[in-house]
Amino acid sequence: MTQIAFIGFGEAGGIFAAELARHYAVSIWDRKLDGDEGDAMREKARQAGVRVGTSLADALDEATLILSTVTAGQALAVARQSAPLLREGQYFLDLNSVAPETKRQAAQAFAGDAYIDVAVMAPVPPARLKTPLLTGGPLAEKLTPALTALGLNARYGGREVGTVSAIKMCRSVMIKGLEALTTECLFAARRYGVEEQVLASLHNSFPSLGWNADLPGYLISRVAEHGVRRSEEMEEVVKTLQDAGYPGTMSQGTARLQRQIPEQMAAQGLSYGEMQPFDWQRLAQTLSRGS
Repeated sequence: MTQIAFIGFGEAGGIFAAELARHYAVSIWDRKLDGDEGDAMREKARQAGVRVGTSLADALDEATLILSTVTAGQALAVARQSAPLLREGQYFLDLNSVAPETKRQAAQAFAGDAYIDVAVMAPVPPARLKTPLLTGGPLAEKLTPALTALGLNARYGGREVGTVSAIKMCRSVMIKGLEALTTECLFAARRYGVEEQVLASLHNSFPSLGWNADLPGYLISRVAEHGVRRSEEMEEVVKTLQDAGYPGTMSQGTARLQRQIPEQMAAQGLSYGEMQPFDWQRLAQTLSRGS
């Protein structure tokens, strides 16, 4: 039976692990297991049918494929912690959204070609295992068919570590930037009482996007639910841009706004999970009263 381990049991790791555990032996490790969220995470693991490791080393011990799905801020440290624990025949797949240079630094910690750069090219929900993945690295072409055999939607992207992450990071300039712009635009429009006119104008300019339907709420929900993590990712985007000789001015602003909204929510005791079904107008109104 194929042995698979996940480091990080949040949104992406939790979904992938639960899906794969239907057919394969899956173990997990997450640093939150040792904190206040430990009991809830163990229950989540039980429901998913995955084994919780007693330590990082224990979780990785029997795994052939090790998938790192942590936050951008922890990605390099986790790679360096994991590298000495790997034996021949084990592969470390780094699915984290970080700069190409961060991926290259992580790869240097591993012996041989055990490190595989993986870019997750869309939100994991709702596509789950069908979420498109790009793989990169010296052994990526060889390993990609094994990933597709597991049911993952993986495609080979190149031999150089960092190439597929460059695709992901440059894409994030636009995707996470659009989330931030939509939040800033519509929160202000609501404050002025002109949100309907602004949305109508956006729909007239870009009728195929869905400004008159679910798009605004979806974009703002991503900030409200995952803004802190996405802010860390955008800091890696800024690094990507600066490594290429660009200042990353717009992306620095995106990083600040992605973090700002969850911080404002926390300051007012608001939890995204308790705001379902999510209503961006209600959130905007609530935050405006606290400003």
